[in-house]
Amino acid sequence: MSKYETLKKITDVGVVAVVRAENEDEANKIAKACIEGGVPAIEVTFTVPGAHKVIEGLKNSFSADELIVGAGTVLDSETARIAILAGAEYIVSPGFDLETAKLCNRYRIPYMPGCITITEILTAMEAGADVIKIFPGSIVGPSYIKAIKGPLPQAVVMPTGGVSLDNVDQWIKSGCVAVGVGGDLTAPAKTGDYAGVTDLAKQFVAKVKEARQK
Repeated sequence: MSKYETLKKITDVGVVAVVRAENEDEANKIAKACIEGGVPAIEVTFTVPGAHKVIEGLKNSFSADELIVGAGTVLDSETARIAILAGAEYIVSPGFDLETAKLCNRYRIPYMPGCITITEILTAMEAGADVIKIFPGSIVGPSYIKAIKGPLPQAVVMPTGGVSLDNVDQWIKSGCVAVGVGGDLTAPAKTGDYAGVTDLAKQFVAKVKEARQK
């Protein structure tokens, strides 16, 4: 899948599921539940033991039409390369790293670094970052997106952290192309309630769709 197609599929749905799990089996079950709920964009964080194996497993379990798998919590270019070799279609970081940006550009893989300040956002954009991850979104809130869009209307932004069913519409209306959701989407998995994850995924997708129509 081309870089353009990956980004389009993510923005079309508007939700990226951030999967943190204790093991490969749990990560697979969470991903399946999200996909069934209409969220094909799965970000496997590299805090998951054997995260690259989880990515490989997901690629083998689902078709390209069903799944867009990415790697999260990627701190350096070495980890990004491991993730890409395992099949990651986009790379997400908690902060900006120039060498990771260069590597992703080299292989035409979307890079989504975490930024907060205007200077960080500009630096990441100038290095070719495709989507700016506003992280942690909880410390700024949806109103911050409007503030960014004033001087930087061309910025493509996606918050992670602080996104819930109660405020996801506000993030979208403020100008975010998508949102990253972790615990607020995957929490039921902790008690083995994967149907609960599917239900929440459906609700998040519906809220994003509704917000875009207003």
